[in-house]
Parts: sequence; structure tokens; C-alpha cells
Amino acid sequence: MYQALYRKYRPKQFNEVVGQESVIKILKNTIKTGHIGHAYLFSGPRGTGKTTIAKIFARAVNCNNPQEGELCNTCENCQLSSSKECLDIIEIDAASNNGVDEIRELRNKVNILPSELKYKVYIIDEVHMLSIGAFNALLKTLEEPPHHVIFILATTDPQKIPPTIISRCQCFQFKKMTPIETQNHLKKIALQESILIDDDVLEEIAKSSDGGMRDAIGVLDKISAANSSKITINDFLELNGQEKTIEIEDFLNKIFQKQQKEVLEKISQFYQDGKDLIQITKQTMKVLRDALVNYYLGKQDLPYEEQEAIDFINLLNEKMIDLKKADDIKISLEIMILHFMEKYSESKKIISREIISPPVTVNKLEELSPKKESKPKEIPKELQPEEKKVRQEESKEWKNLMTIRSRNTLIDAKKTELLKEQENWKKIEEFTFDRKFGYLACELLDGTPRASNDTTIIISFPYESMLEKGLSHLEELKEFYQKHTQSSKKFSFLLEEDWNNLKKEYITKIKEGSNFKLEEEPIIKQKENTQQEENQESKEEKMIKDAISLFGEDVVEIK
Repeated sequence: MYQALYRKYRPKQFNEVVGQESVIKILKNTIKTGHIGHAYLFSGPRGTGKTTIAKIFARAVNCNNPQEGELCNTCENCQLSSSKECLDIIEIDAASNNGVDEIRELRNKVNILPSELKYKVYIIDEVHMLSIGAFNALLKTLEEPPHHVIFILATTDPQKIPPTIISRCQCFQFKKMTPIETQNHLKKIALQESILIDDDVLEEIAKSSDGGMRDAIGVLDKISAANSSKITINDFLELNGQEKTIEIEDFLNKIFQKQQKEVLEKISQFYQDGKDLIQITKQTMKVLRDALVNYYLGKQDLPYEEQEAIDFINLLNEKMIDLKKADDIKISLEIMILHFMEKYSESKKIISREIISPPVTVNKLEELSPKKESKPKEIPKELQPEEKKVRQEESKEWKNLMTIRSRNTLIDAKKTELLKEQENWKKIEEFTFDRKFGYLACELLDGTPRASNDTTIIISFPYESMLEKGLSHLEELKEFYQKHTQSSKKFSFLLEEDWNNLKKEYITKIKEGSNFKLEEEPIIKQKENTQQEENQESKEEKMIKDAISLFGEDVVEIK
């Protein structure tokens, strides 16, 4: 019967183990000095050698002639411990034996002396799966075990083990294998098994195994069974649900060139070809990461805009868990990438309209007319010195207004209010692709709620262009937000940089035992009200004159 490679090449001695040098060194010294503890806890990622080293250690402590802490493999005890019929090395799978009754039975048996070896060793695998009652039953035995018993607990999740258990064990943390360690070990196995395989395939297997040697050997076993001739990188990509690097680069080019239709076709192609979209996403992150590293360290040209590439790789990294949990990964990936492309295409449109102008040039910030502001105003290519000065002053006034409003908000900001607005933020995500409100939802989602009190929300934007766009639609955004979230709070828009500076200042004051002082918003607001009232009055006067000219003064009743 065929034996899986990971079982066939499981180490039988310490010197055969790959990696974990620090753990092995301590265990060997323990055997050399005779300072053998009664309980050990091996924790670490899967496939890193916890159970394997536990078995080797169980045999080594029973060896009659250990050589520098290594078992001799020739003495009677070594021969007995290597046999499957050995009664003194007991392996227990806590995943299927996790009840109180099983542990009570174990407690009754530990007092029985070893039948053949010096020590009776219990290896409890996946120990974190034990129930609370089982842990409590094990606790007394771990605290005062018989001198002939050694416990070795192995787990991938030590956080689930009670501190009272951990404190009674010698703890060893196992690390992931490095890609080089994994690749070299795979090469040795391939040579012994006469498997013809390219080095770049071994490199990719080592990287994809994420530090787990057992997983890496399993992939080598599977790929060798699928191909009897020489194994190439294409065989690995096909088997692992991945795509060629050149295809991923083409995919990225389409994304950054905002070719929305072609991007959807590319994702559909990956899906129809049976590719794993999670693996495709990881590959996309890797290719983009390599391009950025080459740009920063190798001074090579970056085929994409730097900030856009950074934002995209961060987006993929943040949404990876959501993609894995999604009912339909394809749809989630499509919507996420479309939203990213739409956001950046809108930002570029705003930048192309001459962003030298101030964010808003009307009088009242929170009473902008949606119809007027929804149409981009033509801005002269060159402004006269007087006009530039006026606009700079206006921009300074609006920035001052937002800063004062934000300071006032932080005075009595509440975590509960911020949580409410963060929940409201999720509600407006539903309108991202709405024909009527989609552009407003996207503009708000470009920002991040930072703090809130009962009347105002502070929202930060990463780029000046996004801030300008939000300010130009401020009244529309407020009405849209109020309609769909029932939150009637005012908005205070800031750049990320300004928000970070304001937050540092706030924290410093709190540490000093003080706070911001309440300030009145700039007087310009009163002037704006007066100006608006005058405009409204002139508008009403014109309407009355028009009515009188049509119907006569006697007919028109003025109220």
C-alpha cells in the first residue's frame, strides 16, 4: 500500500528535523542533564513538527544510551519505543476524546507503572479542544503527577488553554519554516523519490505552504501523482488554482487603466477556468508588492501611480477575510474592484478641473444649492493676482471654520455616538451603485467617521481632491445622509493629516487634565446669512413685480 510522503519522511531523530533548532537544543540539554520535566506544552502553526518532536522526545527520554541528547536507536528501549505495540507512549487526540470521562480514565491509569520503558509518556494532540470540565480534571494530575509520567501537550491555539494548565508546563513556541528551509527539504525528497521538478516549482510550493512543512510535502505528493513527466510551473499553477504572473500583470493594468468591462471579463475568465479567486487575489497582492519593492529599493519604474497602487494593495489586504467569508466570492471581488476604479476615476476628474481653486467659493458652507454645485464651474486657466488672493483667503476661512467645528465636537465627543455613525456608514454602502444616489454614497465612503457628539460628525478624507468634492456637494450629502440614516448631524470635513494633528493635540490636552475651549464659529457665517436673506428678498421683490405686471396691482395680494 502506498504511503504518503509526509508520513514516509517524518523524522525519527532530532537531527532529521528541519527548523526548530532552539526547541531541539533545549530538549537535548534536558536529556543530557537529566532535568526532565513532568509536563511540556508545544504550540505553533500546523505542520511545523509539534507532534513529530513530541514522539522523538518521548523515545529519547527512554533511551538507555543517549548520545548528546540524541537517542541511540540501537538499545532495547529504542527498539521497543519505535514499535507500534509500545504501551508506554500513548497518543490521545483531544479533538475526539475531549470529555471529562476520558480524562478521568486517564487519571486512573497514570498511577500504573510503565510496563516496558522508564517513563510513561502521554502525548495529547490538539489539547485546546478539551472541555472546561476535562481541563479541570487534568489539572490535579498535572500539578502532582507520579514520577514515572510525562505529559506532552500539543496545540495550534494556546489562547484557548486555561492559564492554570499553562503555568504547570514548560512551554515551547514552534516557528514557521522559512521558504528556503522548506525548498531545500523538498528538493531532498524529490531526489530520493526520483521526482523531476523545476526549482521554481519547489520555490512556489514553499511560499504557498506558509511555513507548514507537512502542507508543502502534501502538495509535492499531489503534484507528482498528477504528472509523471517533469513538473513545470504551469502544472503547479493549474493544480493550485493560480494563474501565470503575466496574466495577473495584465489584470492589474486593466484595473489601473479603469477598463471596467475588461476587468469583469477577466474575473469571469478566471472563474470559468476553475481558478481559485482567493489565490488570484493573493497573487495580485504579491505582484503589486513586488512592483512596489522594486520601485523603492531597485529604483525601477513603477507601471502604476504610486499612491493608487498602495491603496489598492491595502484594500485587498483589508478585505481578504470578508472575501473568504462571502457566499459568492466572484460578486464580492467584482463589486470591490469596480468601486475602487470608480473612486479613483472620479478623483482624477476633479484633479483635471484645476484644483488650484479653493474647495468652495459660495457664501454659506452648509446651504449650498445642489443644482448649482452639481455642475462643475469653469475655472480660468490663469487667475489675476487679486482673484488668487481672494480665493486663498476664502480657502483659509473655510479651513478655519472646519477646524473650529471639529474642536468643538471633540469637547463632548462620545464613543456611543461614533459607533452609531459607523453603523450608519454601513447603511450607505447599499447605495454605492444606486443610479440616483450612487455618486453621493461614494463621496461619503471616501471619508472615514472619526469622532461625533450629539450634533456633529468629524469626517476625514485622505486626499485634497476628495475633500474638495465633498465640500462642493455638502448640502446634498447632508440631505442624502439624513434621509437614509435619520441622522440630522452637521458634517465637519478635514484632511487626514489635519485630523491626525488635531487628535494629537486633543490627547496632549487630556493628559494635561484640560480640554479644548468652546469657540464660536467664524463671523463670516453671520454675513453669509445676511447676504442670503438679501438675495432672497430681492428674489421675492422680482416675483411680485412680475405678478403685478401680469395681473395688475389690484389683483395681487401681498402678504
